[in-house]
Amino acid sequence: MKNNTTNRIDARFAALKSQKRAALVTFISAGDPDLATSEKILHGLPGAGADVIELGMPFSDPMADGPAIQMSSQRALKGGQNMIKTLEMVRRFRKADAETPIVLMGYYNPIYVYGNERFLDDAKAAGVDGLIVVDVPPEADEELCLPAMERGLNFIRLATPTTDAKRLPAVLKNTSGFLYYVSITGITGAAAPVVNDVHKEVTRIKGQTALPVVVGFGVRTGPQAKAIAEGADGVVVGSALVQTIEKTLDSKGAPTATTAEAVLDRVKELSSALRS
Repeated sequence: MKNNTTNRIDARFAALKSQKRAALVTFISAGDPDLATSEKILHGLPGAGADVIELGMPFSDPMADGPAIQMSSQRALKGGQNMIKTLEMVRRFRKADAETPIVLMGYYNPIYVYGNERFLDDAKAAGVDGLIVVDVPPEADEELCLPAMERGLNFIRLATPTTDAKRLPAVLKNTSGFLYYVSITGITGAAAPVVNDVHKEVTRIKGQTALPVVVGFGVRTGPQAKAIAEGADGVVVGSALVQTIEKTLDSKGAPTATTAEAVLDRVKELSSALRS
């Protein structure tokens, strides 16, 4: 059932491996704090040093996410963001950038409402490379995972500190692109990961798969990212970026002239740490 076509994710990780460098994977919510600012950030991320972009599909009940990402999703929804606009963002991005991988990340409900087949076809046509759908377990692979793979879309799974040796093979079975290791138990942005513990878990997982393993949840600073990257193929930063957006908003919650620049400066700092 696997589609073996090399896509942007595979190509990017292969290139980074040859450079002996870990990937910086950045997360923003599509449409946060508004569509224009979100697009400005999205288009600026590769130049700031993002190797892979996770674009959040806003949802009203993002249960695995902490307050920062929940608020980013609410801001986007309040501004009128929906799946059509999110896919259009990707389509416009692809006109300027044909190489940077984009992964849509979020929850199944907005996809189900949009229609599974329609979503997968439209996502592929827009230039999406992969999906992370946190509430679709391996037991439901026929629902979304396998049809996505048939279209050449990577379906990226999450593994956590509680994913034991018995569960890991099921998580890995139809995963492609990379594996996302959640470095802490709980919600996004809740705590800082313990580096040595993370490295041990990544080593354990890499003993079972040839896929790149990237680490997310709780990574905020350049030094943190660099330390994690020493034992992983990539580092995901999300909450720190959406908090940067929030801090630059005016008293009415609207973006200011510094919003996009502040986020991109944060990405440059993280990228610089990983490249040093």
